[in-house]
Amino acid sequence: MKKSTIGAQLYTLRDYCKDEEGLKQTLHKVREIGYETVQVSGIGPIAPEAVKRAADEAGLSICATHVSFDEIRDSFEATVEKHKLWGCSYIGIGGIPTPYREGEEGYVKFAREASEQARKLKEQGLQFIYHNHAFEYQKYAGRTAMDILREESDAGAFGFELDTYWVQAGGANPVEAIYGVKGRMGVIHLKDMAIIDNKQVFAEIGEGNLNFHEILKACRETGVEWYVVEQDVCPGDPFESLAISYRYLSGLAE
Repeated sequence: MKKSTIGAQLYTLRDYCKDEEGLKQTLHKVREIGYETVQVSGIGPIAPEAVKRAADEAGLSICATHVSFDEIRDSFEATVEKHKLWGCSYIGIGGIPTPYREGEEGYVKFAREASEQARKLKEQGLQFIYHNHAFEYQKYAGRTAMDILREESDAGAFGFELDTYWVQAGGANPVEAIYGVKGRMGVIHLKDMAIIDNKQVFAEIGEGNLNFHEILKACRETGVEWYVVEQDVCPGDPFESLAISYRYLSGLAE
């Protein structure tokens, strides 16, 4: 991991990115913290050209996105065009759409339908990636939903974007999970977990209990390209939370 590959997930700053001016100010603050790249997710209805302009002005690249599966499937050409405009090769979705969350059959169906879209994206030089939460670790006939997604999808096109917090929350080991998708994950979400008043809470990287030395080692050994920091809920200023995480990770960078 190099400092230049540590990214900020804009979903963390969603309340500040509702319009073009807010996005511009937010991206400049992100760059001032030290980040050189961002993942676009959770922002307001801002024209792709304006997003590109704001990122360029702030000196930031766009390493990945989160869009809806419907957007990929129903607005394929526009989605491809947007990502090529941004110079972004990783197209992510934040989780399986609700209609597919109906047991083993639903996950199998999604894995196969998403693989079709992923192959089309690959033909355009783009990579589909799937972001997990905890519910993918529910078991169906002895397999977790994550197992189903991994085993029933096209390994050459369907990629992953593991979220370390949600893997842990699902009762799995983040390090083992990373090795489990070796060669299929170019982007990872780094998110720490702390225990406060006997409850699991989101924490800045290095402030919780996850073993990031081993997590980063696994990422290096499995070909992860982008290390994206996300914090769904922050205890105070989310910019400060991103700064704390960046300082910790940059100290571990090569």
